[in-house]
Amino acid sequence: MVTADVSARLAWPDDAGSIARVQLAAWRDLYADLLAPEVLKSLDADEFAERWSTSLTKPQDARVRVLVALDRADVRGFTLVHPSYDPDADQVTDGEVGEFVVDPAHRGEGHGSRLLQAAMDTLAADHFTRVRWWVASTDDALREFVTSSGWEPDGAHRELQDDAGHTVKQVRLHTGLA
Repeated sequence: MVTADVSARLAWPDDAGSIARVQLAAWRDLYADLLAPEVLKSLDADEFAERWSTSLTKPQDARVRVLVALDRADVRGFTLVHPSYDPDADQVTDGEVGEFVVDPAHRGEGHGSRLLQAAMDTLAADHFTRVRWWVASTDDALREFVTSSGWEPDGAHRELQDDAGHTVKQVRLHTGLA
């Protein structure tokens, strides 16, 4: 029986360029209706890769972790987990999924499920007991995926605004870790 060579693991510094590529592809897909085309076109892969390289080599906290979903050696998605920095959070017990991105060309292949399981395992290993996740209110597919995995809204919401005045509304979901 032949099986696919797919997995999830902690990201390595050499993954920074691939993570940036996946992030840009996903942002251009997800935000196509929210942000001006020139804003999306101006996003620089090298700049993103440099930021990811710094995050991977010099995280601000030992519990800041980046995980990648792989198809053989190709990065198909990534997630960033860390303590929750929300004002109502306990940074000792409350973790957060800060980024969760699957390459649009490879959605529906199981990478999201693997990433989510790896994220939960990593957060549990870091002794978090609760996890939060801010999700764009317009991202129905991600919200459905997350809630079908047992997450629920906790009533919190926020709006993020870029330098050009574009606003993204988010809702916060949460779950407990056993």
